[in-house]
Amino acid sequence: MTAQTRVPATELTGMYGTAIKLAARKMVGRVPDSVGVLWHNKTVMKDAMGIGRKMDRWHELDPTLASYAAMASAAAVGCSFCLDLNYFTAHNRGLDDAKVREVPRWRDSTVFTQLERRVMEYADAASQTPPAVTDELSDALLVELGPAALVELAARVAFMNMSARMNIALGIRSEGFAAECGLPPLAVPTVVSGAA
Repeated sequence: MTAQTRVPATELTGMYGTAIKLAARKMVGRVPDSVGVLWHNKTVMKDAMGIGRKMDRWHELDPTLASYAAMASAAAVGCSFCLDLNYFTAHNRGLDDAKVREVPRWRDSTVFTQLERRVMEYADAASQTPPAVTDELSDALLVELGPAALVELAARVAFMNMSARMNIALGIRSEGFAAECGLPPLAVPTVVSGAA
C-alpha cells in the first residue's frame, strides 16, 4: 500500500489468521494490506467477509450488471480500493475488460447498453447522501429486471456503500491489483469545466 492507513495494519495470527491469508492468496494472489487493518476487529472483518461470501450465492441479478453496479457505487463514493479490487475480480470472472474499465466514466462512455447505464445510474443515485433514486428509475428497472433482481441490486449497492465508506474512513486505498495483472488503468470521469 503506497499511503498509510489511518489504523496501522497488524499481523494476522492464529488458525483464523492463517485461513484468512490462504483465502486472500487464493482470491487475489496475496494478502492485501487492508486485511491487517480490519484484523484489529476480527468480528467486524469476519461478518463483512461473510456477507460478501453470501452475496456470491445471489443469482437474481445478472453477474455483469452486479459488477457494474458495485463499481459504479464505489466510484460514486470514491473508494479506490473497491474500484481496483472489483476491476481485478471482473477480469478474473471473464467480463469484458474494455467495458469494465469504463465504469467510472459510464455517463460519458458509449460502450454500455441502456440497461447497463440504468443499473449504474441506480447504483450512483443510491450511493448519494441522501440517496437520490427516483420513482421513475426504480419503475423502469422493476420492469426490466423484475422485483427479485431489483431487491438484489439495492442490497448489493448498500453493501458496497458500507464497504467503500468503511475503507475510505480507515484510509484504505487501492493496492494495485489490476495493475499487477496487466490491466490498463481505469478510465477517469470527464470533468466539466466550471463544475464545483
